[in-house]
This record gives sequence, structure tokens and C-alpha cells, in this order.
Amino acid sequence: MAHPLPSPVAADVLPVDRDLCTDCGISRSAQPKRCGQACQFIKPDYPALEQRVHGRARDPGRPDEIFFGPFRRMLRAAMATPHPGAQWTGITTRIGERLLETGAVDAVLAMTATPGDTWRPKPVLVTRAEDIAACRGMRMGYAPLLELLEPARAAGHRRIAVIGIPCQVYPLRVLQDQLGFEQITVIGIPCSDNTTTGRFLHFLDLVAAQVGTTAAEVTYLEFLADYHVEVRFRNGGLKRIPFLQLPISQLPPDFFPLTCRSCVDYTNVLADITVGYMGGEGEQWLLVRNERGEQLLQLLGDEVRINTPDSAGKRQGAVKGFLDNTVRAAGGLPLRRMPSWLRPLVGWLMPKVGPRGLEFARARLEMKAVETIVHLRRERPARLRHMVPDHVWRLVEPYGLTPTDSERSPYKTAKQD
Repeated sequence: MAHPLPSPVAADVLPVDRDLCTDCGISRSAQPKRCGQACQFIKPDYPALEQRVHGRARDPGRPDEIFFGPFRRMLRAAMATPHPGAQWTGITTRIGERLLETGAVDAVLAMTATPGDTWRPKPVLVTRAEDIAACRGMRMGYAPLLELLEPARAAGHRRIAVIGIPCQVYPLRVLQDQLGFEQITVIGIPCSDNTTTGRFLHFLDLVAAQVGTTAAEVTYLEFLADYHVEVRFRNGGLKRIPFLQLPISQLPPDFFPLTCRSCVDYTNVLADITVGYMGGEGEQWLLVRNERGEQLLQLLGDEVRINTPDSAGKRQGAVKGFLDNTVRAAGGLPLRRMPSWLRPLVGWLMPKVGPRGLEFARARLEMKAVETIVHLRRERPARLRHMVPDHVWRLVEPYGLTPTDSERSPYKTAKQD
């Protein structure tokens, strides 16, 4: 097993209490005041950081960069031999292993499961390739990954890799030049909605009861790009549940905290490579963002199978319906629920006529942008000006959402060199 190194600060240090915090770990560090400089939810400057990390701004001649951030290539990919226990086929796991096998890095910061709790994430600092396997699979909840930066540096590691979600990667990139490492490689995982592990387990109870079992029997749960959730069980069984059949209406309104409902970085735009699923149509979806990202993909060689992503369907109707429901929910009004008899029919139709592939990914980005604007306007209107970049306003403009003078970001899109 991989184990975290002892921290130079107290092992039981608690995060400094902050508004809109996902506990990335900086507030647990020896310099917690750096949160004011680095937090994604205070005054993020994506244009400047994208220019610094990738060497260029989003290219207006490539419309998909408005959605997904700078990238060199987008690919549909899968390991030729899937890794047992991986959430998908194991691309992220294998990159971590190869980085350590080849000596490209001294250590990898990642997540594993908390002992005795399969679903609760625990940050670990991995120094042996064989220990990366313990980090495979899905964890749900918040975990202070970046609190391990100081132990990593204290242990003498100078070249590290970080496998993280956007609200961990943003502060890492802001502080990168201050951390004392020779090189930091970032493998990014997309993320739009997170919650506490306890609340996720409540959702898991509801899903398990729906299919006639208990949460203790569930070993895997994943939202797929074909409008289904895949659930696997200890007995080897598998169940695919259409999105429309999920018990979402039984969850509390704040099941997803405001941080996740106002996140503007689903696709982890500051990573060297993003490894997700939205545009993969059953396989993984890679965004190779810069030269280092290309090197990470090359580490896999013939072990990975790559193809060109497809795109089909039209997203506008789905996004407009999402906007209407989000406005109602934010205003405290009941959602317009679909009649039970109609749900199976619509669930059957959506994978066939709804947005698929890259169009599905674009739809999700527009939905997240819509959600951000609607919820911030209601709950934190003063934050809109600093939290929402110009490119997010561009995503919601076709749906009638435009910024007032007081809402427009002071950080203009960086100029293309």
C-alpha cells in the first residue's frame, strides 16, 4: 500500500474555515493565508494561468477551446488491456506507474481509499510504481491533496506529478513557482459535481434500494456519456440505470454545495493532460494540452488505443431545459417532474437522439456555465464579477444570459501571441 509521508505541520491540522472551500489542502499548510492568492473561488485569473501553463491563450479560431480550454489534440482512448479495478480502463493509473517506472518523477500525489471506507478519499504520496494500483477507482468527497506538497518537498522530492481535480489544480498552478520543486507534472481529472462522502453514501443507499440491494453490496458507480449510470456489485453483477430513473428528487437542495454549482472548470484546463469520459462515447476522453501532455501519452506507447472522437445530436434543447429547471430550483420552486409512465420512453430515446460524443461534452459545459450564473446571482451576486471568466459568459449568451456591467470579469481573455 502507498502511505502518506508525515507532515511537517501537525498531523491532525484542520482546514482554516473559509467561504466556498473544497479543502484542497492549502489552508492546512504552514502558510494557510495563501488561499487568498490561490483559491479558484476567490479571484481566479484563468486567461493569465492558461497563458503561463500552456504558452498561449484559447484560440478563437478553434471554437472547442472556448468549451474545453487550450489543447493540442482531443482523443478517444482506451488501454488495450484494461486494468482490473480501474474506474475506466486505467489510463490515469498507467501514466502514474510509467512516470515512476521511468524515473521521470520522484513521487506522485494522488488519492486512495481511507482504510475501512472504500468511498472516502485519502491523499497519498506514492514513490513506487507498484503502489499506484491502490489509487485506482472512484472516491467521492473532499480530501486535502495539496497538504502533501510540504511533506514531499521535505522528503527531498524535486520532480513530482499530481493527479487532481480542478479545484486542486488551480491553486497548485498559482503557487507552483513558490513551492520549490524543479518540475510539477499535472494529470487532470474532470469534475463538475462533488459532495461530502456522507451525502454520497446517502445517494448510494437510495440507488441501491431502487435496484433491490444495499449500498454495502455496491463496488462501483459511474455516470456514463450514454445517459446511464453503471452500478457494479460484489457478486459480479452489473446494472445500468437511465439518468431519468435516478432518485435525484429525493436529495436535499444543497446536496451539491455552492462550490460545485459554481465551478467554471469542468475540464481541468490547467492540467498537462486531462483524462475523462464525457467525449469518449464509452471509452476515455483525452485532452492533450501541451508538450508535457504529449510526453505523458507517449509513455503509454502501444499499451493505449486511440481514435478520433465523434459528435452527434444537438445540445440546445437539452441545455435550454436544464436552464429552465435550474432557474426554478434556484428560486425555490418545485421542478417540473416528468410523468413516471414517460420516463422509460425518454430514457430509451435520449441515447439515440440526444447529444453524443463531443456534442454531449459541449452540452455539459454549457449546463455547468448556466448553473454557475444562476446560482451565483441568487446566492453570491457580488462574487460573479471575480469568479466568472469571459469565456463562461460566451457559453451562456445563446441562452439569454448576459452580464451586467457589475458582473463582467476584470480579467480579459489573454491575447494570442
